[in-house]
Amino acid sequence: MRPDRDAVDLSPVTESSPALPAAVLWDMDGTIVDTEPYWMRAQEKLVESYGGTWTHEAAMTLVGSGLDRSARILQEFGVDMPADEIIQLLSTRVMEQISEHVPWRPGALELLIALHERGVPQALVTMSIGRMAHHVASFLPADVFSTVVSADVVTESKPHPEAYLTAAATLGVDIAQTVAIEDSVTGVTSAVAAGAAVIGVQHLLNLDDSGADRIWSTLAGVTPDDVASVLAEVRTEQSA
Repeated sequence: MRPDRDAVDLSPVTESSPALPAAVLWDMDGTIVDTEPYWMRAQEKLVESYGGTWTHEAAMTLVGSGLDRSARILQEFGVDMPADEIIQLLSTRVMEQISEHVPWRPGALELLIALHERGVPQALVTMSIGRMAHHVASFLPADVFSTVVSADVVTESKPHPEAYLTAAATLGVDIAQTVAIEDSVTGVTSAVAAGAAVIGVQHLLNLDDSGADRIWSTLAGVTPDDVASVLAEVRTEQSA
């Protein structure tokens, strides 16, 4: 397992370069956009509006979780609202912050565009609700996502593999020929269980024991051929 991006081979493409993945499946919060501070701010304001105190430690336990779980935890902190209303309110407040400033993660926007230009299908696989996922996608300079799988179109949230399996099925590709990019243990678990080759991008949570096939410190400077190399290497390792 590569400990960081420095070990990635950035040598020029040759005729023997590995084939590009059938698709690349992207997590959103923390992977493409650094929205976790926005979520934490929205959660804190909501809990405080009910006279409670929201802690950073509590907020960190929700990183990568489905919004249904987040709503239940907030209710335990005194938020007297139905779960769906909590989800909708938090999502709206996060979307408002995104509209003021899109917090792209390093290298994510560039890699999304590069993969699109190379003709690689891409899916957004997020446990945020659909209107927020499409809101983030609307800031991209190209229609890079062939499909969006969000919390409101699956029965089971991550770490269940349903979301990733749904994305591959919608794209009409073999999940084993895809690469998933994630930043949380919950998301990595979901993608690994689905059967994708998984790149974990270190951010707020330690991914050392997450089960990711590769762990990188950043996507800055990553090319489609780097992603293709991961898929080829992982499948070779698994067949050895």
